[in-house]
Amino acid sequence: MTRNRITALCLLLFSLPMFAAGARDKKHPDNSIQHVLLISVDGLHSLDVANYVKNHPNSAMAQLATHGVVYSDANTPQLSDSFPGLLALVTGGSPVSHGLFYDVSYDRKIYDPTNTTCTGGAGNMMVFDESIDKYDSQNVSLNVIDPTKLPNIKTSDGKCVRLWPHAALRTNTIFEVVKAAGGRTAWADKHPAYDLVNGPSGNGVDDLYTPEVTNVGGLDNTHSVICTVMNDGLKVQGILNEISGFTHDGKTYVGVPEVFGMNFQGVSVGQKLAADNYDLSCTADNGSLVGQPGGYLDGSGTPTAVLEYGLDQTDLALGKMIAALKAQNLYDSTVFIVTAKHGQSPINPLKTHKPGHFADVVASLPDGTTNPAAIAITSAASSSFVKATATPPSTIASPREDSP
Repeated sequence: MTRNRITALCLLLFSLPMFAAGARDKKHPDNSIQHVLLISVDGLHSLDVANYVKNHPNSAMAQLATHGVVYSDANTPQLSDSFPGLLALVTGGSPVSHGLFYDVSYDRKIYDPTNTTCTGGAGNMMVFDESIDKYDSQNVSLNVIDPTKLPNIKTSDGKCVRLWPHAALRTNTIFEVVKAAGGRTAWADKHPAYDLVNGPSGNGVDDLYTPEVTNVGGLDNTHSVICTVMNDGLKVQGILNEISGFTHDGKTYVGVPEVFGMNFQGVSVGQKLAADNYDLSCTADNGSLVGQPGGYLDGSGTPTAVLEYGLDQTDLALGKMIAALKAQNLYDSTVFIVTAKHGQSPINPLKTHKPGHFADVVASLPDGTTNPAAIAITSAASSSFVKATATPPSTIASPREDSP
């Protein structure tokens, strides 16, 4: 399979909303596209894109939108969240086909992590969030999965084995397809649990980088938009290294991946914070944003200062990627896709009621501390952010494609 066919297949699978820019290639006489750079700005709405481009005509998003195609009326799969959103992008499917709709769910076929013999009745919570990381003595994630925290499952031949996130998928990923055709792949995301993008083979991504954004019992970067942006910056540097042909850490030259990308958390966190750095846990965040609310000021999508910071820093990072692609003479042979796994945060503050995280609501019930199901939900949850359905994100896609 040629690189151009690989890229075409990628574009067919990218089913979530996006905006993508791809120009005619000056290096290749057949104008072929050689690379796909997929970026998820988690939480980004179509209205956010429209407002930002209008108010920042010299921004990176405006530059991409100017010579790309903007899809402003696309929708995420339901439930709208990171797992189903990303899997829609990399599998082309929905929870019905790939089998995962949330990072914490119930599965009738699996066993508790402590049940290493798979005895008794099956059925247990399948937890694929930050709680499955390995941690050091200071509660800092080592950015790898601790296998002893994974659920167990019985194989067809009766063996009891750990169920890794990638093995829970029912479909392959575009990374597996590209790699099988001889291409190189890379991805960066917020938890080691994003091992799931490797697909059922377990080997779909050559260079997977997952700097943990939320440490259980330690620093939760998402308490502050500034700390979150700093965590995003780790992944941004990884992308810049990959554009230069190196592995994400900049140590080994391997060539530029055919398909690669990352997610941004800054915008999503900026949308959801009730008060920035409310517990002062982010020592890098001691300025004017501390204590300020995130989200929007009105139904027109005017961002608060906290959200504006997330948008600005994300756009600045996109600009660095554009500059890096141009410096390597790759800009004209790369489809640059900016999309969103989800657009779950509500916009109009006058129409928004936040009862709290679902786990907190469950814990407040009369049997919230005694009911086994309630205990499973509350113990698995570690985020205090509201999960809500809102306007769909926006997409920019290659002008040479009829659909994203």
